Amino acid sequence: MFDWHSWLGLAVAVAIALVAALAVAVVTKLIVLAATKRREWPRALTTKARHPYRLLLVVIAVWVAISLTIPGMAWVNHLFLILLIAVGAWFVGAIVGFAIELGMGRYRIDVPDNRVARRIQTQLAIVRRLAYAVIVIVAAGSILLTFPGVQAVGASVLASAGIVSIVAGLAAQSTLANVFAGVQLAFSDAIRVDDVVIAEGEWGRIEEITLTYVVVHIWDDRRMVLPSTYFTSTPFENWTRSSSELLGSIEIDLDWRVSPAAMRVELEKILARTTIWDGRASVLQVTDATAGFVRVRILVTAVDAPTLFDLRCFVREEMVEWLQAQDPGAIPRTRVQMVEELPRKKGVVAEKTHTDQVGLFTGSPEAEERATQLTSAIPVIDDASAARDRELRLR
Repeated sequence: MFDWHSWLGLAVAVAIALVAALAVAVVTKLIVLAATKRREWPRALTTKARHPYRLLLVVIAVWVAISLTIPGMAWVNHLFLILLIAVGAWFVGAIVGFAIELGMGRYRIDVPDNRVARRIQTQLAIVRRLAYAVIVIVAAGSILLTFPGVQAVGASVLASAGIVSIVAGLAAQSTLANVFAGVQLAFSDAIRVDDVVIAEGEWGRIEEITLTYVVVHIWDDRRMVLPSTYFTSTPFENWTRSSSELLGSIEIDLDWRVSPAAMRVELEKILARTTIWDGRASVLQVTDATAGFVRVRILVTAVDAPTLFDLRCFVREEMVEWLQAQDPGAIPRTRVQMVEELPRKKGVVAEKTHTDQVGLFTGSPEAEERATQLTSAIPVIDDASAARDRELRLR
């Protein structure tokens, strides 16, 4: 009679368990595909959860085989229990992730007017991360509770749960604030994935929203990582909050000889040659005419911010080329007026100009005479000259 409690019996039992697990996996796949033959999601489900499901079947089958052939090995049972919890958490996470991705796939963000789709994509992404976090925490806690020592520690911790919660709350205050801010951002519709924002003076798109931080894809392919609390406590610009359509301006300083009417006609021709103008608005106005220049402002519209930027550059380039070729007089110039000084006639003294201020030495001919006397040269007389003058006076 074959001895199942030997090493050979263990090997045979494990081989049979592996074959049985493989057969169950194949039968399950065939049943799922047959039940939903006309749908695409069953194939995606089998691809997503194939590895954790097969590994879960293998762990269960091998555990049963070892328990039947070599009973009484407590450490083996404990090891397989831990493996079962870990693989089971992986399998549950794969199912939850597939279900959320299936819902996200119904809302595409690569189409025009995708505000609702972006909002749902953002919320489902946050829910997926929360689900993964809960699954990992529950699995880790379940594994720890399989150890007898941890169970005793858990009882004592529960007895002082109030103190522990206060200490943990103080230690993780900033982290918890970011987590709550991330959840608030996801469900308050303040920002969504693919929103165009101005944050920290940089223009970019919301690339990723997590529980603790937000990744902004800047226009030059840099990534700016901001904490979630930034978008709940700091003012920022959201260019696609209610709609992605935007209005932009092009300002050009030109000469006074420019013809706004001719520019309006050319603007219509320029916009007719491009497909990135959405046709909502096109305005050309003279908004200022000072300091020797005429400021012309052109307003155009586009479906979103990147398209508007390209449209503004296109209109500006086309208008500059048209001005150079068709209306060179409109090119701005700086004018300098040269004034020739009149020649002076001999014997003619220019009249002095006086200010309106009247004082002791200014404002009248008498005052200026007094100033001349005080500021004229004073003769210096030496001692010998002074003595001769005294002798002459005495004679």
